Amino acid sequence: MKVMVVFGTRPEAVKLAPVIQELERRRVQGAAVTTRVVLTGQHRELVASMLALFQIEAHEDLKIMRPGQGLTQVTVRVLEGLEPILQRERPDWVVVQGDTTSAFAAALAAFYAHVPVAHVEAGLRTSSLWLPYPEEANRRLITRLATLHLAATPWAAANLQQEGVPPEAIRVTGNPVVDALHQIRALPLRVAPDQEKRGEADPLAVPPWADEALRWLGEPGSLGILLTSHRRENWGEPLERICRAVLHILRAEPRARVLFPCHPNPRVRGVAQAILGGEARVRLTEPLGYLPFLKAMERASLILSDSGGVQEEAPAFGRPVLVLREETERPEAVEAGVANLVGTDVDRIVTRALELLRQAGANRQTLPPASPFGDGRAAPRIVSALLGEPVEPFQPSPGPGA
Repeated sequence: MKVMVVFGTRPEAVKLAPVIQELERRRVQGAAVTTRVVLTGQHRELVASMLALFQIEAHEDLKIMRPGQGLTQVTVRVLEGLEPILQRERPDWVVVQGDTTSAFAAALAAFYAHVPVAHVEAGLRTSSLWLPYPEEANRRLITRLATLHLAATPWAAANLQQEGVPPEAIRVTGNPVVDALHQIRALPLRVAPDQEKRGEADPLAVPPWADEALRWLGEPGSLGILLTSHRRENWGEPLERICRAVLHILRAEPRARVLFPCHPNPRVRGVAQAILGGEARVRLTEPLGYLPFLKAMERASLILSDSGGVQEEAPAFGRPVLVLREETERPEAVEAGVANLVGTDVDRIVTRALELLRQAGANRQTLPPASPFGDGRAAPRIVSALLGEPVEPFQPSPGPGA
């Protein structure tokens, strides 16, 4: 059996790395399986860092990115780049993850080539095709193209069944991001003065400014807040409200301090600088590499984010998350009590943040480390499903709010 794994962004690389490793482990143990790793090139430097971290080598790189190109151009370049590779390799499976444009285009290319598609993290849904954009449309379209649907949780599997996906085509596996966290969270960082600003060259190395920011965030006696916001729907006024909420939190809680690794988009960085740039207890920095970002989550008392990945990762560190969105495709975290949906309303953000910070002041680990998204064994389940073997049952952790 030949399995082709296609991805282009850092989150995809993190979640698919354990699957690629497990495929190789099974090959070494004697399974008749070979793996081909194909990069689209959507986030080349960030993905290269992840491959180095997990010791994975890519076989192909489509190198699709061009300055200023939009979603249509990304889709077309992936389709054109994958077509000859699929014709040459004739894999038994094409594996894609999540909801990126790379994942959708790869699934479409595989469909055109009559190659079955396996979709990791299938079944995430919101109530609107536009929230988030374009991810919600991408994942719904991948569902229509996929043969094997690898849902992270029972909730995601139920979504698929409600849409008419046959139960025999669905496997509940847990999310491999938890596998990745278990594997790398304890790795030590080292300070490298000559390191590139986000640490792409060496995934264990950080520049001095990042090391200092991590130490500052977790300084004894402080209540560190890690803030991230990058989604299109939060650009403009929503992000302005988020930043104003941060100011209110800082005024009300003198122990609070905020680390905000800013997305390079001027619509994010400009707003953050205008509202928060003069605050002594706010650090606006370049984006952090993946491992330094995990260290930041571990050192924070509270996380404010509109990121889906952060909602999956933070529970493993026992850190509460305020989700800066009106709706989430990961309600399991909210139901388990490890995430709070607050949107971008100033009063809601401030009220809930102060409650959680004051709890953290009495007991820094405000939640037990428990994830409703995985147990660290998603990759073996995914590979078993690809090989047509029985899949070990996955039982999500109920969490503190159950």
